[in-house]
Amino acid sequence: MSKHAALRDRTRNVMVYRLIASGTIEENVMDLPFEEPGRFWRGNLHTHSSCSDGALSPEQVGRLYREAGYDFVAITDHFRAEYGFPVTDTRAVRTPTFTTLLGAELHAPRAAPSAEWHIIAVGLPLSFAPPDPGESGPELARRARAAGAFIGLAHPAASLLTLADAESLDAAHAVEAYNALAAHEDRADSWHLLDLLLSRGRRLGAYAADDAHFQPQDPPACAAWVQVRAESLDPGALLAALKAGHYYASTGPEIHSIRLDADRVTVRCSPVSRVLVTGCVPGKQVRDGQDLAECSLPLEMFQGSAYIRVTVVDATAKRAWSNPIWLR
Repeated sequence: MSKHAALRDRTRNVMVYRLIASGTIEENVMDLPFEEPGRFWRGNLHTHSSCSDGALSPEQVGRLYREAGYDFVAITDHFRAEYGFPVTDTRAVRTPTFTTLLGAELHAPRAAPSAEWHIIAVGLPLSFAPPDPGESGPELARRARAAGAFIGLAHPAASLLTLADAESLDAAHAVEAYNALAAHEDRADSWHLLDLLLSRGRRLGAYAADDAHFQPQDPPACAAWVQVRAESLDPGALLAALKAGHYYASTGPEIHSIRLDADRVTVRCSPVSRVLVTGCVPGKQVRDGQDLAECSLPLEMFQGSAYIRVTVVDATAKRAWSNPIWLR
């Protein structure tokens, strides 16, 4: 047995478990990130610079996030002909304590109500080719994933993405469950669509992002992020952790650990006023209080659910979300 496997067996709080009717649990193949080797690194996966329609240069964007305490940023400029199909080269922005992931926001024609796809691709090679004539959004996403990228459905609520369209994007690793820029039009939250996809068996992660453009009319940046668990700040290590689902999303609170036992889930976090557990069945398990830092909630109502997810909400209504935790 490897050292890493032995550690997982000893701690037992990094495994996702399958809850079955008898009340027993079985180890599943997926891990929660909290006891993975390394530490959490804070980053933004959706950002724009002056290489497309952002107001700041890539160097200014990097400095802004670095000075705000972030560990990494992905500048995902619009991959359109009007901007020269940029995969913005941010390697010069990296420092020993701050790094970047190369990427782009990909576009392709789409049926109404929105005229085009919005697809985040993080980890693209600089040589990634422009779309071929007639290349569909799902085809473009598959090509980006084959090139090594982490694929996300960008701001589905703001794009009025239909369930049928979302299901067709089979290359996606995750859904942008919260987009801070879209809060400006009251469409920040895309959990409804993600819950529908999860309930149909799609195994997808959930990330939050700024979608920052730094224009005068935009909300402030540094409002939504991911915490990625990796052994180092190396871009390859961060990208591998994203693809493995070893992260959680936040607009404020921290999640320190989530442990599943036979019939309960225990959550440790920074002080919050609510801990919420939901799944693909109606209803919830919830604990309200002041400065909650640890609580345990029953799982009995989720025996018919394929997954659960944890949300924590602090006293200022800022939230953090676990990735979906598959129970079967």
